[in-house]
Amino acid sequence: MKRRLGIYIHIPFCASKCAYCDFYSVSGCEHIMPDYQSALLDHIDESSASIKNYEVDTVYFGGGTPSYYGAERIVEILNELKLNGNVRLDSEITVECNPDSMHLGDLQLLREEGVNRLSIGVQATDNNLLKLIGRRHNYQQAVKAFNDARAAGFDNISVDLMYGLPSQTKGEWADSLSKIVALHPEHISCYGLKLEEGTRMYREYNGSPVLPDDDEQADMYSYAAAMLKRYGYEHYEVSNFCAPGFESKHNLKYWNLDDYMGFGPGAHSCIEKVRYSFIRDLKRYISAVYRNTALVDEYETVDQFGRAVEYVMLAMRTARGMSEIDYREHCQCDFRPVERALAAFEKKGWAEKTDDRWHFTVPGFLISNQLIGILLEVQATGRLEGTPWLLEDEKKEPDIDLPKGEDELFSELYEARTAAKNEKI
Repeated sequence: MKRRLGIYIHIPFCASKCAYCDFYSVSGCEHIMPDYQSALLDHIDESSASIKNYEVDTVYFGGGTPSYYGAERIVEILNELKLNGNVRLDSEITVECNPDSMHLGDLQLLREEGVNRLSIGVQATDNNLLKLIGRRHNYQQAVKAFNDARAAGFDNISVDLMYGLPSQTKGEWADSLSKIVALHPEHISCYGLKLEEGTRMYREYNGSPVLPDDDEQADMYSYAAAMLKRYGYEHYEVSNFCAPGFESKHNLKYWNLDDYMGFGPGAHSCIEKVRYSFIRDLKRYISAVYRNTALVDEYETVDQFGRAVEYVMLAMRTARGMSEIDYREHCQCDFRPVERALAAFEKKGWAEKTDDRWHFTVPGFLISNQLIGILLEVQATGRLEGTPWLLEDEKKEPDIDLPKGEDELFSELYEARTAAKNEKI
């Protein structure tokens, strides 16, 4: 049986750049679309020998704005993948869309040609907020786009929302959630605003008192988790909620360390223990494909230690978390020091054990970066006793600051690490 593979297609074109976005995308470059399409198709064709070693079970068109790129081009790319890549009939095929570039005819074409999932970037239901963050649509357009998607036959729709926006109150966030839930999407993603250097919002709002502070953002996140749970949405990853059975299969590949292959400028790939990404420049990408010159920007082979670190980082982002059996399989080291740390988190209400799996609670998800850092530190502490493969590859994770106000946790973890060092594993 062939292994499964996810395919990511990066469409870097946007009608305009949103004020908060630091993903690689370009605006005002519509004249380059035909050349990019040709280069992308050639690149996929050149990679067909590698793709044919797999069965493709997810395809994700991300951006940028794939719906702005056009349904006919997307279908042409999908057909190229079908020709070369053993795309399964039951594959999850997702296209990201913005409401201002969604049209019923295009949606019908996408659905007829096999696209079966849409991810719609609504972001907010307040028109003033939408204008402030640089979105081109209003909420009425978003509702129409959603209804058009239903009319076109889509029964798996995800909606993206943002919280922590300038001057946004908790009540306004609650109202946004209520309006989106009333549409009955199968999947909802909730992302807190993070100001990224180089963006317009960073220049305008960095340090501004009009932004909700960390505590207010935490309240918004906690409210979303509780409210969506009441309406039957499962909180299956830090920022993602779904109706039962409607998890994003493609995104689960990232979190489960499965194989995926990306195409387009800035796209990333992970094949077994090899990770690489392509140059983040549209014109250079096109030129490199045509001239058969170097496309790769970064390349690394992930060693066993790196794989163990990745497993902990990614598994603990999900509601499924990790079990001792899975941990030993992926990390090839003793689970007891990590479990002691998780038990300490449990006393604080940050983690819990369901059956044989440890996972974070909603308060734990709020400080997951710090908690994961502690787990990695604990994982590294007893490495010589429990991980003989590390004798040849000594590495140490940097010290991680504990969550503010929780100094007593340090004592518990110190005792756990000391006990781990003294044990014969």
